[in-house]
Amino acid sequence: MIQFKQMICPVSPERIDENRVRVTALSVVIIMGVYFMTGNTIFPAFLVIDFYIRAFTKLKYSPLSWLSHLFVKSFGTQPVWIPKAPKIFAARIGLLLTMLTTISAMLGLSIVAYVTGATLVIFAFLECGVNFCAGCWVYTYVVYPLVRKDH
Repeated sequence: MIQFKQMICPVSPERIDENRVRVTALSVVIIMGVYFMTGNTIFPAFLVIDFYIRAFTKLKYSPLSWLSHLFVKSFGTQPVWIPKAPKIFAARIGLLLTMLTTISAMLGLSIVAYVTGATLVIFAFLECGVNFCAGCWVYTYVVYPLVRKDH
């Protein structure tokens, strides 16, 4: 368990409500579940747009994060502020996975589509269910070793 306490995440002064992040992740799990049941690529294609907005724009909300904001607000929970940068990095991973899922499905590469989609679902479930950021894990063990200057 010590390896998880030593994770390195991207940092920034911007903050985001953890409750909204977790509800957004649950929405991703649900939307991908509908994709797995129907095979309709409109669902991961919608997530491509949503992840793109969260990963690369300065918009305050994507469609899913706006709905999550309304959902969390309706319960009157107090915000739990966390750094936004790790969630932006995670959104970029989500964008990559949903793009691969959508393109693979459109090309008839069902196995690739389901593997990348299942990976996304696992990552999103870890976020919403146990508050584990898979993006931080990827950053710590894949990205950081590739970009650090001391090796």
